Amino acid sequence: MLFPLLQLTKRTEYGLIALTHLAGRRGSVVSVREIAEHYSVPRRLLAEVLKDLVRTGHVESQRGASGGYSLSRPAAQITLGEVVAAIEGRPSIASCESLEFLKSVSCEVEPRCPIKSPIQRIRSGLWSLLERTTLSDLADPSFELDPVSTTR
Repeated sequence: MLFPLLQLTKRTEYGLIALTHLAGRRGSVVSVREIAEHYSVPRRLLAEVLKDLVRTGHVESQRGASGGYSLSRPAAQITLGEVVAAIEGRPSIASCESLEFLKSVSCEVEPRCPIKSPIQRIRSGLWSLLERTTLSDLADPSFELDPVSTTR
């Protein structure tokens, strides 16, 4: 999937908002209504995203009057990279990295392309940043990311 200017989709944004909210509730079961009202996000879309996250094993659901959602693992063990991949797949930032592009078109520039390797390194660095940032980090108001560091 190609993100315009590396922008996450609304589905991913709402998923990360919901997961961060769940992380702050530390094991409590939280309703879609609570999250949607707290952040003023569309309840229906939020419910769809949470169902997807149940299928991928990031969230557990409980039915019934007191039902809702909770994280399936500690927030420190869930990375942004795995959440993005679960909701919309691993991102590509150049059209030549897109599976749809590779299946449909051959690139005449590819054998001598001056940007393919640098773009792949940028993509790898961005992905590494997502994979080392956890929901706990997002939930921590004092969290500061060191984009150059290879460790947190």
